Amino acid sequence: MQSRETSRISRWPHRRIDRSQSLHAADRSRLRPKRSSPSFPNVPHLVAAPDKFRGTASAGEAAAAMADAARQAGWTADELPMSDGGEGLLDALGGTTHTTTVADPLGRPVDAQWRMLDTDDPAGPTAVVEMSQAAGRSRLPHPKGDDPVRADTTGVGQLLLAARDAGARRIVIGCGGSATTDGGLGAFEAVGSPAALGQVDLVVACDVTTSFTDAATVFGPQKGATPEQVELLTRRLQDLAAHYRATMGVDVTTVPGAGAAGGLGGGLLVLGARLLPGFGLVAELVGLPHRVEVADLVVTGEGHLDPPSFKGKVPGGVLQLARARPAPVPVLCVVGGADRAVLAHPPEGMEVRSLVALYGRARARRDTVALIGHTTAEFLEAFCP
Repeated sequence: MQSRETSRISRWPHRRIDRSQSLHAADRSRLRPKRSSPSFPNVPHLVAAPDKFRGTASAGEAAAAMADAARQAGWTADELPMSDGGEGLLDALGGTTHTTTVADPLGRPVDAQWRMLDTDDPAGPTAVVEMSQAAGRSRLPHPKGDDPVRADTTGVGQLLLAARDAGARRIVIGCGGSATTDGGLGAFEAVGSPAALGQVDLVVACDVTTSFTDAATVFGPQKGATPEQVELLTRRLQDLAAHYRATMGVDVTTVPGAGAAGGLGGGLLVLGARLLPGFGLVAELVGLPHRVEVADLVVTGEGHLDPPSFKGKVPGGVLQLARARPAPVPVLCVVGGADRAVLAHPPEGMEVRSLVALYGRARARRDTVALIGHTTAEFLEAFCP
């Protein structure tokens, strides 16, 4: 295992939008911002806090497009790329990039990135690891034969050791996009024992609540597992849960989220990790609650908006923070696509704009970043004419 350190739009024409599509009636009284930028009095302030648009725009690119539209309209803006703990966690939290050579899901060497946050936390340095960098589906995009059964998380454990060796006192682990269903055994065996991590605080950012023994049933098919392999993997998880309980005294079957990343959440739990809701953890680390407090408008988004988007995902979390203010701040949600019901009846306090609905699927995928900015600009023109 080798580790090394490395050193992170265009204009668009304005087009008047149909005001009948703007915010709910309860929000119309706030169409003209009454608050202002904390740095520039009398200038309205926008907070851009989107998740990634999978396959077409990173959270950072989306946030930049939203913020650029605001600045061109005379607003000030904060860019806060977000994540619910899945892929994109590194971009959301930033920090100094490190690259470590680890095992991929099938044991082949691969260079995986992780971050060390640039903070003055009195508890010590915080590292950020995405399990997908080592054992994600991007490392095994076309599983075949017994690959879904063989794939393991050894490389994830190697990343934890690299972060420990670099001086991390806390490691935040994102568990999205996995190619594995090994119950975290590979990671556990690579580390060896909880004692091997010393006083390092492990924190898992979970974006699911799946139980440990359900991981294969819920996620196995999307990782290429056949029905027979799903049954095999489920039995293996059940046996592993009994092993963890007997040898380590930890019952992973009782903890929601232990099934994250094919049971990696459970394996990390045995190593002493805490499993926390991913959005809330990321929001606190980047200071989103405080940023929302001084916003006149919050803009969020993701690749596809559907009912689960409001259960622990970024759009729902952002809306909850915005509505928690004494004077709730309106939320614009720009998405690649959306379920028809959500688009027609969005939650109170949120306006939804679907790029597919507005521009067609081909253009929405081809010009995602520019259209995110264009759609934000059009909304601002009506929001604060």
